[in-house]
Amino acid sequence: MSNLPHEPEFEQAYKELASTLENSTLFQKNPEYRKALAVVSVPERVIQFRVVWEDDKGHVQVNRGYRVQFNSALGPYKGGLRFHPTVNLSILKFLGFEQIFKNALTGLNMGGGKGGSDFDPKGKSDSEIRRFCVSFMTELSRHIGADTDVPAGDIGVTGREVGFLFGQYRKMRNSWEGVLTGKGGTWGGSLIRPEATGYGVVYYVDHMIKHVSGGQQSFLGKRVAVSGSGNVAQYAALKVIELGGTVVSLSDSQGSLITIGDTGFTPAEINTIADLKVERKQLSSIVSSPEFVNKFRYIPNARPWTHVGKVDVALPSATQNEVSGEEAQVLIDNGCKFIAEGSNMGCTQEAIDVFEAHREANPGTAAIWYAPGKAANAGGVAVSGLEMAQNSARINWSAQEVDSRLKGIMDSCFKNGLDTAREYATPKEGILPSLVTGSNIAGFTKVAAAMKDHGDWW
Repeated sequence: MSNLPHEPEFEQAYKELASTLENSTLFQKNPEYRKALAVVSVPERVIQFRVVWEDDKGHVQVNRGYRVQFNSALGPYKGGLRFHPTVNLSILKFLGFEQIFKNALTGLNMGGGKGGSDFDPKGKSDSEIRRFCVSFMTELSRHIGADTDVPAGDIGVTGREVGFLFGQYRKMRNSWEGVLTGKGGTWGGSLIRPEATGYGVVYYVDHMIKHVSGGQQSFLGKRVAVSGSGNVAQYAALKVIELGGTVVSLSDSQGSLITIGDTGFTPAEINTIADLKVERKQLSSIVSSPEFVNKFRYIPNARPWTHVGKVDVALPSATQNEVSGEEAQVLIDNGCKFIAEGSNMGCTQEAIDVFEAHREANPGTAAIWYAPGKAANAGGVAVSGLEMAQNSARINWSAQEVDSRLKGIMDSCFKNGLDTAREYATPKEGILPSLVTGSNIAGFTKVAAAMKDHGDWW
């Protein structure tokens, strides 16, 4: 019996990758890659530490802090910090494992890592959050650096937290360096970084739509269901609206906000929700306000997928495992043709199996086409990589320059996954290639080849 602890989220991520490699011709053509899979699935380093801080009442509090430095074959470890009470080693290992291959798909020189704490910023004062961040970074600072490990934000870590963390790092190391991304625009941050993940997933899906339609369709006129209401969901929704689509849902941990009839969210309404989330309030607090009461219905304790009716596109953008097998089938029954993960591992394995089975059984225009998060939501870490490049050169690019580079990276992610799927998992005539298989193999082989060159396996 294995002496390893049960880590369900990490095991799910590993099995999802391994199964797609097994079901392709990769190991037939390159049997030595089995050894690489065994090596890459073990983190290079796992750091765990206590975080002691004082609340506003003068009481001492203690939390657990983590950093999983998973793989540095392609560059410094790169991946976010998550502050949320659900954080544990299994979740961070799953996120770090996914990050390895996501970062590889961007084409930038970044390894994979993830970290965070079970600290909950909700309900805490700015002073309490600052004291926690100071204590957290005091320990983490000895393990990171611009050429070693470059964290970013994630759930619960906004620009405020990044500022507190960066300030403590600078004091501890007496050094100004691009050790964190998602920084403020006046002190090393990149334009388009807050928008990047949401924009990127929309750019990716736009390529999917154009491929299936032979360039005849876009987001124009499409009904789009979005989950979540944080940065990813907000900016994905705004970009969909800009491209002519109709956004019919947003959600948070307490429930879903669904539009009534054929109308969709407006940019002003999304900005109102963005302000609400800055204040760490729930969607339920605005459903009875004059601008929302007659246009939306609020469904408590529910995700949007079974309530949105007919949709063309689904963008899960909240958290992991937010689309079940049953919900996947409802989306298909309601005419959904494209689903792409704005969140990491947004779909359960059961949901992925439903989507992939439908794709394999139906010709292109009749099938639903699924894009995994490691490809579809790579825009966030891509612009983090661009922020690292700007910091290294001590320059700032314009928003147009960064957005143009983001579009190019998402185009490359899509084409790389598509071409790799055709090579290693050739579909039947008229059937769309598997983007999950193609993206997994493309990311894995790039990392495995670098590791072999380094002597990590042979």
